[in-house]
Amino acid sequence: MKENFARRSGRPRPVAVTPRFAPPEPAALAAKVRTMAPSMTRSMQRVAEAVASDPAGCAALTVTGLAERTGTSEATVVRTARLLGYPGYRDLRLALAGLAAQQASGAAPAVTADISVDDPMSEVVAKLTADERQTLTDTAGSLDVPQLEACVGALATARRIDVYGIGASSLVAQDLAQKLLRIGLVAHAHADPHLAVTNAVQLRTGDVAVAITHSGRTVDVIEPLQAAFDHGATTIAITGRPDGEVTQYADHVLTTSTARESELRPAAMSSRTSQLLVVDCLFIGVAQRTYESAAPALHASYEALAHRHSPRVR
Repeated sequence: MKENFARRSGRPRPVAVTPRFAPPEPAALAAKVRTMAPSMTRSMQRVAEAVASDPAGCAALTVTGLAERTGTSEATVVRTARLLGYPGYRDLRLALAGLAAQQASGAAPAVTADISVDDPMSEVVAKLTADERQTLTDTAGSLDVPQLEACVGALATARRIDVYGIGASSLVAQDLAQKLLRIGLVAHAHADPHLAVTNAVQLRTGDVAVAITHSGRTVDVIEPLQAAFDHGATTIAITGRPDGEVTQYADHVLTTSTARESELRPAAMSSRTSQLLVVDCLFIGVAQRTYESAAPALHASYEALAHRHSPRVR
């Protein structure tokens, strides 16, 4: 639909570039299926459910065999493998074999891809720290700096800024809006989808709308961004899927790491780390561009709240 809007407004459709990430670890496959299933077609869901429920059996099948078992086509099997994060069916099959071997080994059940239920807390801390560090490194490596600078420029001069996010992404949306408010910009985060659309239709040229969605397919985030785009606002998508629907209505796309997901550390956790890095980059960039007004505004907010951070004298 963005092509229709673009033709009416003369705004070219952005060309998304998909970064290369390592495929999910075998133990993360079940969580990956749960995360992606709502955005899949019914035929793709059948493939995903089959590989998650019987990794050993599916690992022994060719692409044709799996298509026959699930009542789908070879093309559907390949598309499902790619949507789950694997370059092709061969890579998915190897992951299934690895997962089957882990399940047959009798090792302690995995809480995450790397953490077992009997790991001591010191090891949990070390492993999560390493994973967070890798997520940040992957995100930094995938960020398009010219796109980031363009977003900073749009935000720094915006009359009004709306930020949309649902679930875990709503926390990141609030973080960005609060940061921008503290340096004197008019910014609001909307987690209610109805309120988000109501506000989006009030945006005009000179305003900015930011959509935050890890999957790139969250309807409650896409709809207000589409409305903002249709009304002439500059639109920004922060997403882990640069091929997702949200980018159809985004003038600028900032890609986050897809990260390694697992049973208790799904996209809702791993994506937040990379999203917060992007938000911090945007905030610092805007603060640099607007330093003369940002510094006094930030100081004023500190002063206004200072009494709340020290004991009251009675």
